[in-house]
Amino acid sequence: MFTLQIEHSIKDFDMWKAAFDRDPVNRAASGVVSHRIGRPVDDTHYVVVELDFARLEQAQQLLANLKATVWNSPLAAPALAGAPQTRIMESAG
Repeated sequence: MFTLQIEHSIKDFDMWKAAFDRDPVNRAASGVVSHRIGRPVDDTHYVVVELDFARLEQAQQLLANLKATVWNSPLAAPALAGAPQTRIMESAG
C-alpha cells in the first residue's frame, strides 16, 4: 500500500472541503482506495490529506495531475493558500 500525503494551508475549510468533494481528479478512477482528512487541533486553516493506492505509479500519477491541473487553478482549488507539501509513503508494517 502506498499513501500520497498532502499538507497545506487553506483559507477556509468549508470552501476547501467543497472543492475536495467536487473531485476534479476523479480519485476512484485514479486508483485511490481510501482517503483521510485531518486538521491540527490548533490550526483550523491547515489540512492533511492521505490518499491510499495499491501501486506506487498510481500515487505518482495522481500527484502529477494535482500539480498540473488542480493546484494552479483558482477555480479548482479556491481555498488553497500557499504551496502544498507532499510525500509518497510505503506501508512498512
